[in-house]
Amino acid sequence: MVFYVDDALGYMMIIAIVLVFTKLFGLLFRKMKLPEVLGYIIAGLVIGPAIFGEFCGFTLIGFESGVADGTYKALFALEETSAGSNEVISIFSKIGVILIMFTVGLETDLKQLKNTGLASILIACAGVAVPFALGFLISLPFGSIGLGVDNIYRCIFIGTILTATSVAITVSVLKELGKISTKLGTTIVSAAVIDDVIGIVVLSIVTSLAKSGTVVAENGFEEFKGTIYGTIIMIIAFFIVAVALGFGVSKLFKWMERRWPNTHRLPIFSLVICFVYSWAAEEIFGVADITGAYLAGVVLSTTHNSSEYTDKKVSVSSYMLFSPIFFANIGISYINFSGVSGSIILFAVLAVLMGLIGKIVGCGAVAKGFGYSLRESTIAGVGMMARGEVALIVTQTVIDSATLGENALGSEFMIMTVLLILVSSILTPILLKVLYKKDLPLQNGPAQGMGGEVLTDEAALNQNAEGQATQG
Repeated sequence: MVFYVDDALGYMMIIAIVLVFTKLFGLLFRKMKLPEVLGYIIAGLVIGPAIFGEFCGFTLIGFESGVADGTYKALFALEETSAGSNEVISIFSKIGVILIMFTVGLETDLKQLKNTGLASILIACAGVAVPFALGFLISLPFGSIGLGVDNIYRCIFIGTILTATSVAITVSVLKELGKISTKLGTTIVSAAVIDDVIGIVVLSIVTSLAKSGTVVAENGFEEFKGTIYGTIIMIIAFFIVAVALGFGVSKLFKWMERRWPNTHRLPIFSLVICFVYSWAAEEIFGVADITGAYLAGVVLSTTHNSSEYTDKKVSVSSYMLFSPIFFANIGISYINFSGVSGSIILFAVLAVLMGLIGKIVGCGAVAKGFGYSLRESTIAGVGMMARGEVALIVTQTVIDSATLGENALGSEFMIMTVLLILVSSILTPILLKVLYKKDLPLQNGPAQGMGGEVLTDEAALNQNAEGQATQG
């Protein structure tokens, strides 16, 4: 029996299935000390057609096209768009990715970024430049899978995907080891935040340039945006306008914060700013919508208390509904093992290696130049190695964007990003603990605090308990 989902009640059932499976797999992956987002993607693979549909002939959630041509049987069949996903699920996913980037912006501390120093900035720049270059270079020989010299923009997109850094895993390990407040720990965390900012800017620039000449102009303004020089002008104009309006928005929200502290109108109007920035970025300036959402969060982060209150409220909606659907939809709509060739697998493995090596070599070399020892420089590189949701968002953006035309990546490259996140999430904690091993107290020796002072047995136990509580 097949239920064809074409009404509100049907989609409620789809959402219920997605939420229960993402929660269960998220908890499972958390138990394994892996990112929950990986669990969400695996949940999408389990309930979608990628595994059971293609290899077993039955899936829980599938697409009408797959059911109609006899590829598999599905309990719930979704109508499929030309982009390869369902329109309603895609809308929920788009809201999810916008809210994720908005909360990332809200949690950005501009004062901390200003005080991080030259070391963090240059480490972040190297953490973007080296993986970007390596990703671009290894893409050139793979013309058989749609990359190569004839598809330069796609090669650039591969490099862009490899630039992203996820600091969550590194922070949890540094806290556990008592190294988060050290000079090196602070440098790594600050560099990771700057790394993501640079990566988002790079994504906006390359996607905007890739759109040049691919969109049919309906008027003179669209024709202007379709040229290379017009694209560059619009990118610059977007950041100028966004920052200029940001001063007014910041003052408005500070006034609202004083007049109506911790009221629901603050997060509601914050969402308005987020959605307006996202729409204007994509539709008017031709910049990625996630950049608009991120900048909206950065602007509102300057309002301090209201930004923290907004972050808590928005995160609840994002965590409970929209984000799980976004990550599950990657497994449902963007990963298809039947279309994966040996060349794709080979390229994915090479890209993962380049992504890991690029961070270690690039960030480590700059850290060495600032006087850190070889071991400390390696720690800096390994600390920047982990990938997470930003890499997924960048990949989904360059796959799903209809305005990129022939320059868009195929959905088969999503496997590369998922593999990169999985490998880096496993290796980063292991390598950090190995590299810090000589700094840790001996089992039968005196324990040391973060400042190097000798701790009593009771104090050592308390510090360890605090670290475990923070990690949990």
